Amino acid sequence: MNILGIETSCDETGVALYSTEHGLLADALHSQIDLHAVYGGVVPEIASRDHVRMLLPLIQRVLGEAGIEKPDAVAYTAGPGLVGALMVGGGMANGLGLAWACPVIPVHHMEGHLLAPMLEDDPPGFPFLALLVSGGHTMLIAVRALGDYGLLGTTLDDAVGEAFDKTAKLLGLGYPGGPALAALAENGNDKAFEFPRPMLQKPGFDFSFSGLKTAVMLEVRKAEAAGTLCREDIAASFQRAAVDTLITRAIKAARSQGLERIVVAGGVGANKLLRKEIAERFDGSVFYPRMEFCTDNGAMIAVAGALRLTEAAPADEIEVRSRWSIASLSAPREAQ
Repeated sequence: MNILGIETSCDETGVALYSTEHGLLADALHSQIDLHAVYGGVVPEIASRDHVRMLLPLIQRVLGEAGIEKPDAVAYTAGPGLVGALMVGGGMANGLGLAWACPVIPVHHMEGHLLAPMLEDDPPGFPFLALLVSGGHTMLIAVRALGDYGLLGTTLDDAVGEAFDKTAKLLGLGYPGGPALAALAENGNDKAFEFPRPMLQKPGFDFSFSGLKTAVMLEVRKAEAAGTLCREDIAASFQRAAVDTLITRAIKAARSQGLERIVVAGGVGANKLLRKEIAERFDGSVFYPRMEFCTDNGAMIAVAGALRLTEAAPADEIEVRSRWSIASLSAPREAQ
């Protein structure tokens, strides 16, 4: 079966076509970075309007590239995310479902990220530990099977992606700040500053990045006052502290659950230092999506929809949620 995936949760319009027999057939992605850069962050109304502008042309492009007239089902991101942006994707999915007389599948955005490595030639088997790291989420999840998710830890304040972006802003870098900071860090000394690794000495698996962010802010102000600011060293030292925190917590969580596989997914999962260090420090197997599928994309929604085909239903009403805990998901009906 061919499943069309639609992703419009925030500032990227993603569309893909996935075959349960042949894998990913085609995908397309439109980024809104240039639209939001002037504001220094995502403007929800602008995001929604641009999804309206771009979604249908991307769907036509993907179907054309795959040589498919219409899919057998349409999967769309139903949450969490910006409500207006989600409504655009949900409305399009349900409209196409009615027009094509095919079922639709609402997909949890973070489950899409979690399942993105299933697009690779060597996908992870269950069970595994998922480290989901993005602009809005930092979570450790024990994934026992599809839909059987145990939330082990989350962030108590900023997500790690937000910490990257806010630190980048302190250093005068543009939007989006995370990739710019990582690029700057490549030319810095990551031992120049000993920034804190929050929460590592506390029980459990939660994260906190506010203390790290504050420590960086104080160091930047001190260096600026002294005229000795080296942005490369600040960036490299911050990145090292953030990555050390993620890896230490993730490996501890995996060992506590007896898990020999770790999946790293989400936008921050594209960070080169994170990928390199966790593979070297973990004595099991580590899996990631390819770089282009770390950020929001339609392919992850299509493959998640394919794995939840039993939940496909006739187009009826648009179902979107701005907040939606991944721990509330359950296994597909046939697996219960």
